[in-house]
Amino acid sequence: MEIAITKGVKISVTTRFVPEYEASAMSQYVYTYEVCIENTTDYTIQLLRRFWKILDANGVLREIEGEGVVGLQPTIGPQESFSYASWVGVYTDVGKMFGTFLMVRQMDGELFQAEIPEFALTAPFKLN
Repeated sequence: MEIAITKGVKISVTTRFVPEYEASAMSQYVYTYEVCIENTTDYTIQLLRRFWKILDANGVLREIEGEGVVGLQPTIGPQESFSYASWVGVYTDVGKMFGTFLMVRQMDGELFQAEIPEFALTAPFKLN
């Protein structure tokens, strides 16, 4: 599990390689990842946008930006958390992802970028 904390917002990520897609017609190595966003502050926050960087072992960088996550712009109260799962495909057996969430502090409208920790996308057979 990888963890980053920005302005009291703790973001943790866990990943899992999905071997059943390894030899699929997609020609990609597929990973699922679960993100947990914990609000350790005394105020309510909302996730507005996501910005991901996905880098494969060939040096190919993809950037993905959009509103919310999994179709939601969750509001997270003080000492509450929000979790979601998604997936990514890369064309090499090793890669990494990282990025930011654009958050707003609801009490005063302050916008800030919460860091998403860098995490590895590594097929288990590469670990030997």
